Amino acid sequence: MNIHAIRAIYVFEMARTWRTLLQSIIAPVISTSLYFVVFGAAIGHRITEIDGISYGAFIVPGLIMLSLLTQSISNASFGIYFPKFSGTIYELLSAPVSYFEITLSYVGAAASKSIILAAIILATAGFFVPLQVDHPVWMVLFLVLTAITFSLFGFIIGIWADGFEKLQLVPLLIVTPLTFLGGSFYSINMLPPFWQTVTLFNPVVYLISGFRWSFYGIADVNVYVSLGMTLFFLLSCLLIVYWIFKTGYRLKN
Repeated sequence: MNIHAIRAIYVFEMARTWRTLLQSIIAPVISTSLYFVVFGAAIGHRITEIDGISYGAFIVPGLIMLSLLTQSISNASFGIYFPKFSGTIYELLSAPVSYFEITLSYVGAAASKSIILAAIILATAGFFVPLQVDHPVWMVLFLVLTAITFSLFGFIIGIWADGFEKLQLVPLLIVTPLTFLGGSFYSINMLPPFWQTVTLFNPVVYLISGFRWSFYGIADVNVYVSLGMTLFFLLSCLLIVYWIFKTGYRLKN
């Protein structure tokens, strides 16, 4: 394995985060903090507890997951799209660097950025609502798996996109609505039976449910089902990335 190449790409991608600190870290933290203020403080006083958890604390895992999904996709898609846009991707493909090493570098950097951001948001949430983490190991597991999975998904979008507008198309029109409708601000048990069934077809439900269980021990879906679905998404993204490099889709034409 070419450790030097992996390290070079990884360090370059991480350095881009520190150069755009306002956009990469500060803006998402401020945006999420506004959610805590509006939903946790203002609306939270008018909503009763959900499964014995105050509403402000209940929405914390969903808000962290919302930021984690969007930032993982954004970081990975922009990271691989810019080499395509500038043409340096061809130098990378002709270098003595395997496809696995390229993927590991870009996805690893994107996932690292998202995990750092999620940790900052989690620490910030403690200033607004009382927090507890009943299963810290599970929390870290869901955090890391989700960051890697959606960084892979963003990597796929970055290769698929042939314009800047397409980089935002999937996150804005698909991922963000699915996250809002996936139980970020409510329990799906509050919905009528028909809509509970419909909601189970939303893949983000399993991610948020498992992540919330790691905090409070409550979940809309069995935690092992959530873990299984997360691993299934991860495997699916890996297979798509493998197919992309094997066929050269949007890379060699």
